[in-house]
Amino acid sequence: MGSFLITKRTNGEFQFVLKAGNGQVILASEGYTTRAACENGIESVRKNSQDDARFDRLESKNGKPYFNLKATNGQIIGNSEMYESEAARENGIESVKKNAPDAAVKEEL
Repeated sequence: MGSFLITKRTNGEFQFVLKAGNGQVILASEGYTTRAACENGIESVRKNSQDDARFDRLESKNGKPYFNLKATNGQIIGNSEMYESEAARENGIESVKKNAPDAAVKEEL
């Protein structure tokens, strides 16, 4: 089963990552000024990850596929790593959909 991991950046902001059951990071958040805002971001991922339309499938300048997960207001909640293929990106999206709803929340602060 996947897990959310909350960490604190050197600038004092909170951030979370969603890890798959194998420990690989599949989604990373922006920085949040408060822990409560970070936790709200996690809840937004749980909710929005179940709607395929919330995933923006993109390509970086160097041609690597990646995705962003957006909230209903269009704000980016999290982004993925760069993938080697579109198929690998789709696997990443499916992993977020599968892991996010029931993922435990852990912290390393």
